[in-house]
Amino acid sequence: MIEFQWPWVFILIPLPYLINRLMPRAEIVETPLFVPFYSSLRRADVKSIRLSSRSMILALLAILCWLLLVLAASRPQWVGEPVQLPTTGRDLMLAVDISGSMEAQDIQLEGRNATRLEVVKSVVGDFVERRSGDRLGLILFAARAYTQAPLTFDRPTVGILLEEAQIGIIEENATAIGDAIGLGVRHLRERPEASRILILLTDGVNNSGQVSPLQAGELAAREGIRIYTIGIGADSNPRNSIFSTRAVSPSADLDEETLTEIAVNTGGRYFRARDLSELEEIYAVLDELEPVEQEDETFRPTIALFYWPLGTALLLSFLIALSRLPLLSLWKNRDDAPISLAEGN
Repeated sequence: MIEFQWPWVFILIPLPYLINRLMPRAEIVETPLFVPFYSSLRRADVKSIRLSSRSMILALLAILCWLLLVLAASRPQWVGEPVQLPTTGRDLMLAVDISGSMEAQDIQLEGRNATRLEVVKSVVGDFVERRSGDRLGLILFAARAYTQAPLTFDRPTVGILLEEAQIGIIEENATAIGDAIGLGVRHLRERPEASRILILLTDGVNNSGQVSPLQAGELAAREGIRIYTIGIGADSNPRNSIFSTRAVSPSADLDEETLTEIAVNTGGRYFRARDLSELEEIYAVLDELEPVEQEDETFRPTIALFYWPLGTALLLSFLIALSRLPLLSLWKNRDDAPISLAEGN
């Protein structure tokens, strides 16, 4: 059905009439004309009748234009039937590391060496699609932490924002794990207690930010927020040189001890993802989290309609303006016999 957001605007409908009645009229000074012949006067009477009819039509168009403008100002909208939102699920924030180290190509994806961030996008994107009924949010962090998406049921948008995340959009030379946890706490602390979950994925050690990871973890524990931490990166990566092949540990900077302590203190778990299959298994385990009953919520979809009367009023105003153009008026009256005021002189 149609509803009006601002129905009080309709009290403005008589405004032009009140202005016309109450405001003093402008004085019109006319120059007297000398019309020597009745035939010329008769033609002038016929023309004045035509002008009077045309003025009446223009007045009606102006009234209609004003009514349409008032209707548009009242913000009409079509309101659909109530839609029931999911009543079970989690409030789940995803915190993803996009620091420079996530550019390391030490994990296989579709038969090629891919960056850690590409692998995360592939696995976490599928995880987001499967979390039907959950509110999901996305935090990206490097030297600083930013909210990319607040908690929402709009899973496709969260997936798109994750896919669009790029290394370098935040200062990439540091990792602020503590700030990312603190930002997640800020989003989750007002949600139902049993449904507050933060999943944090990183490949490094905290070396930036205003709060340490352990302090942020203690705050999360006080707020009843469970944190699942994931450390990503291969244990070894062969490097070939002219003389030999040696194994390099690309995950040497991963602070597993701190990540484990944060998870244990908040009632979560720490996971280690060394390759694609392990990362997929981790998110399969997270998929098994039991849903929690939440308050029933409904919403009614709305479609704005104000642009229809507004557009019609704009077209009518163009017609009124065109009808007052001198050339158009001359063209409309091209068959009228001219009145010669000099006739008979």
